[in-house]
Amino acid sequence: MSRSLPLHAETTIASASPLDVMAKLRDHFIEHGTVSGSDDRWSVEFDIGTVDAVADDGAMQFRVSAADATSLAYLQWGVVEHVCEFTPGKAPEIDWQGGIAPGAPLPYFREMRVLRAAQLTPRMRRLTLVGDDLQRFSHDGMHVRLLLAPEEGVRPVWPVMGADGRQAWPEGPRPVARVYTIRRIDVAAGEIDIDFVLHEGVETPGASFALEARCGDVVGMTGPGGGELGEADWYLLAGDETALPAIGRMLEEMPAGKQVVALIEVADDAERQELPTKADLDLRWLSREGRPAGTTTLLADAVRALPFLGDNTLVFVWTGCEHAAAREIRAYLRKERGLPRRDCLVAAYWRRGISGEVEGSD
Repeated sequence: MSRSLPLHAETTIASASPLDVMAKLRDHFIEHGTVSGSDDRWSVEFDIGTVDAVADDGAMQFRVSAADATSLAYLQWGVVEHVCEFTPGKAPEIDWQGGIAPGAPLPYFREMRVLRAAQLTPRMRRLTLVGDDLQRFSHDGMHVRLLLAPEEGVRPVWPVMGADGRQAWPEGPRPVARVYTIRRIDVAAGEIDIDFVLHEGVETPGASFALEARCGDVVGMTGPGGGELGEADWYLLAGDETALPAIGRMLEEMPAGKQVVALIEVADDAERQELPTKADLDLRWLSREGRPAGTTTLLADAVRALPFLGDNTLVFVWTGCEHAAAREIRAYLRKERGLPRRDCLVAAYWRRGISGEVEGSD
């Protein structure tokens, strides 16, 4: 049964094979939470809340519980996405009771305004955004999805809650979405800092927005999300410039007494930044010396060459980089180092030659 949490939503979903769908859903949730129960009745406890599931005659019943509206909506979304994924043929009709009403603003959406801009390095620009009620963005994930106008002068529509628990879109121009790290958050002031890599190319909506943004410009934001560091004594943080904001934030939040090796690939030495931390830090910059991003093996080679500590030391590896490098590093950590999934998080932040978001975190 669920732990005592104040917010709930429930749904009953018709299914020709409820036990099969629930088995696949439970197997997926095992990787992300603590599962208990039997084939036809189980519960899973996540950091943000709980999901209870019961198989009935030709149907599945789900109850999600959480401490806040954002977490509740995330749990609804997660159940629906995977039920639809694991149900063969046409997606089932889903209607929730409780939670956020259909058509209402998403609890994890905020409309933000540009407050100021600063050039950190030749290829990294910081925007400070200001908005209301940012407390939920200060925990359980440090990444957000920025919703940018599809073209200059066009005011996009913002997503709302759908009847099935996922986000829905009103009629009108949709924004372009890109994922970024909250580099700094000041809940009391209603401010967040987002650092943008100024990529070259035509389809670079985030970089273009960062370069052209003026005080008062409006941008949508949803979140937070993304995996966080596991508990360890020794950390390896590895990434290219797209992961530099995340690595910088993790280092700032790292307590004294932790040992950290940070491997950061950048275009050249001009892209180095000051990265304050209380931890015992071994920081190594890897310069491409003018070679295009995504064309070298600098990061993967550096990870492979690094000696890990002994078996009695708790180790956690976090990596964010281009898709091919992430794939190589993941294979090395799992197959050659034998590092369990729980002790590493490898994210493909981008893919050379492809604009937009990339699936590839685990």
